[in-house]
Formats: sequence, structure tokens, C-alpha cells
Amino acid sequence: MSTLKITTFQSYLFWENIDKNLQNLGLRLNSIREKTDLIILPEMFNTGFSMNPAKFSEDMGGKTMKWMHDQARKFESVITGSLIIKEANKFYNRLIWMRPDGSYEQYDKRHLFGLGEEDQHYTAGSKKLFVELKGWKICPAICYDLRFPVWLRNKNEEYDLLLIVANWPERRSLHWRSLIPARAIENQAFVVAVNRVGHDGNEIFHSGDSMCIDPNGKVIYYKPNDEDLYTFTINKDDLTEARNNFPFLKDADSFKLDE
Repeated sequence: MSTLKITTFQSYLFWENIDKNLQNLGLRLNSIREKTDLIILPEMFNTGFSMNPAKFSEDMGGKTMKWMHDQARKFESVITGSLIIKEANKFYNRLIWMRPDGSYEQYDKRHLFGLGEEDQHYTAGSKKLFVELKGWKICPAICYDLRFPVWLRNKNEEYDLLLIVANWPERRSLHWRSLIPARAIENQAFVVAVNRVGHDGNEIFHSGDSMCIDPNGKVIYYKPNDEDLYTFTINKDDLTEARNNFPFLKDADSFKLDE
């Protein structure tokens, strides 16, 4: 299919309150009135960016995974976002790609935010994730990963859409607003980045600034400050045209990442 319909939810998150977040998110998603292919939630959408994983982690059979399956089945859509998962006595900031049939893929955040002590509480992932939806190749990533272009480099056109879920603070919003278009242009791909809004439990303010940028750096969607549930469509023809008109990815440097 040439088009992909995406619903982003730039949401307020209730600090370390899983039940309240799932209830609020579910209520707000009920206002979706059109068929969508993909619903994107922020990073740690059920807790906020918590450094208390021992208390707020779940296993892969927990209530949030069940909630995600229920929502995916209800809307007949993939739903994605990250949450705190405990596995083999380790904690992960894990993105889940949940399909309507209950099957899923997962990605563990590669770059842990040392300034916020995330690296002291969580285990970093080591593998990228590539998923396919309606003929679109998609690479999901989480927040701080955005700062590391080598990790996100689109080698051999591995992806058409880079997807970022985040809890990115307003104090560094200039970086967010600069890096997202850069990732789109340098990788000749669409980038959809979904952030949260409001203060967290540490009184850190988040201004949202969720956006969709096309491969030429054009803004398809941008929303600062307010909670926003929004649906838009991206077109594969725009991607093909950008790559055909200026095929610079074939001249990119060859490299291999050490794990």
C-alpha cells in the first residue's frame, strides 16, 4: 500500500500511576473516529520516566501488555509505546509493537540517559528492530537514541519510517526540534516522533513538540505544549520521489557497529 495512516497521542502522563494512565489513555483513544493503521504513545506511557523500576515494572504477561492487545484488537491497528519490563532479574525500557492478533515485537532502548541515571536502573538493548506494516519498513527507537545518528543510520534503505517515542524535557526542546528533521533528511525517510506533555514527578516540564517530518525536511505535523490526539497520512510516493531525485544514500560510508 502506498499510504499509511498514523495516530499519535501526545499525552499527559500521571506520575507512576499505571492504572490511571491506562484508564485515561483508553478514554482518550475512544475519540478516534477513523480507521488508522498505527497508534503511537510516548515513552513509558503507563508511568512516566520513572527510575523506580523495582516498584513499577511488569512482566511480559502483565496488565499493560494485555491493555495494549485490547486496544490493538479494538481499533484493528498496531499500537506502540514503551514501558518498564522486568525479565531475568533485569529491567528494560522496552518498546512493544503490538498487533491486533496479539503477536508483538520488542525493542529495548539502546542508549540509556546517564544524566537522568537511567543507566543505573536499566539494562541497555543491543539490537535494532525493523518491522513492516502495509509494505512500510519501520525502525522504532526511544528518546535518547535520537542523539546517536550512527545507531539510526539508514543503511541500504533498511527503513522508510523512523519512529521515536519519548519523554523529552522542554529545557532541551531546541535539540529535539533540530535533530528530528536532521534524522529525516540524512536518512531519506519519514520521521514520526511522539513526546509527552506536562510536568513529571520531578517537576520537569515537557512541551510535547511531537511531529512528523518528510524525507525532504518538510513538516507534516507539529504540535507544541498541549495534549493532542491526531491522525494523519503519509504517502510512499513522496518517499520514492525524494530518493529518486537525490539518491545520495548509495554514496554513504560503509561501517559496522560493535555491540
